[in-house]
Amino acid sequence: MTPPPDSSRTTVARPGGQAGGAKAGKSAKSAKAAATTRAPRAAGAPTGARRRVVKPKPAPPPPPGKERGQARQPRVGRGVRRVRQLWREGGRQRPPGYYALLSTIIVLNLVGLVMVLSSSSVEALANYGSSWLFFKRQLTWTMLGLVGMAVTSRVDYRTLRRYVGPLLVLSAGLLVLVLVPGVGVAVNGSTRWLGVGAARFQPSELAKLALLLYCADLLTRRAANVGDWRSVLRPVGFMFCFFGGLVMLQPDMGTTIPMAILTGTILFVGGIRMRHMAIVLGSGFAAGTFLAIIEPYRRDRLMSFIDPFSHYKEGGYQVAQSLIALGSGGWTGVGLGAGRAKWMFLPNAHTDFIFAIIGEELGLVGCALVLILFGALAVLGVRTTMRAPDRFGSLLAAGITGWIVGQAIINVGAVTGALPVTGVPLPFVSFGGSALLFTMCATGVLLNVARQGR
Repeated sequence: MTPPPDSSRTTVARPGGQAGGAKAGKSAKSAKAAATTRAPRAAGAPTGARRRVVKPKPAPPPPPGKERGQARQPRVGRGVRRVRQLWREGGRQRPPGYYALLSTIIVLNLVGLVMVLSSSSVEALANYGSSWLFFKRQLTWTMLGLVGMAVTSRVDYRTLRRYVGPLLVLSAGLLVLVLVPGVGVAVNGSTRWLGVGAARFQPSELAKLALLLYCADLLTRRAANVGDWRSVLRPVGFMFCFFGGLVMLQPDMGTTIPMAILTGTILFVGGIRMRHMAIVLGSGFAAGTFLAIIEPYRRDRLMSFIDPFSHYKEGGYQVAQSLIALGSGGWTGVGLGAGRAKWMFLPNAHTDFIFAIIGEELGLVGCALVLILFGALAVLGVRTTMRAPDRFGSLLAAGITGWIVGQAIINVGAVTGALPVTGVPLPFVSFGGSALLFTMCATGVLLNVARQGR
């Protein structure tokens, strides 16, 4: 008697053939192949149940054209898409502090445009035949600065750590190139610029940004060894002395001072020990005093700020004229554009001494407005430093805030006779090209940190 067939067996048909073991008369080879395709019985499965074997369908291959396009895609295209992605991500979150900081920067730039037009119109007309010359240049640099600020405010500030080395090398090379005879452009006895005509570039402004990124990156990587002066102070001091020495060879002590301020600010916020910080401050003060007295013109400036009217002919002329302009303004000023100091009485009226023109034409109210704006920038910068998402962002925000606010304090102090004249411009307000451009780029980084703050 023949047993009934087992219903739990499953056969799978092969392409181009028949089900293995389904018909009698198959050859031994076909029966063996069919036996190998039978599905194993699951443990505990009922005897009469059939299992179905389903093979997963393979993913369809990509179209040949798309595959070849991805393989041949240039690196530049991938970089452009990466920048677009960072740009979109940078515009998603914008806390209220971001808008307050942005508004402060924009108002300072608007004040600068108006006052550059007012303070430079007489000199531009007398020397170049057009009262609008310096204003047009300032407007051009302001537009470039806004573009730079927009880029640095949208791209994540952490990506800047990749470019610390190239920026240091580029800045050092340009600073050396300025000192080459026939290459650097000399103005008023100082060789500080590269370029031709109005298209001039000041490499020391790029050096500020490079030094800022280097110090912030180093103190971030060596946060655990911040108490060891060999691990932090020695490399930072070497880099500052290197860049500061190249700038002093131009000579340009006015740029070296903001570089020292931003470096000291980063060291302080980075957690350097107080005794080490005291040594740094003492050494910096001694070095600055020595550099100020070895040059006769610096020594005259140092002595004249104490009593500029007693040293009117030796070096106090600018400060004396600046104080006269400030005193003539009174509470509300003589009126925008009606100042007299810019009529060849006050040298550098649209650059280093533009704050005196503000005091003369807009009075105490105008000066207070500018000081309030810089005070707001300082408060918002400190707030950004405290709310930064990481240590690198905190150090960057502190350095940028110290750079801009410290430079403003030095300028206002020189104009009012409280500090010696060092040739430091007023950020965002004084006439300047590369100084305004890189200051705007730095504030873009500050905005980026503020956007991502806690």
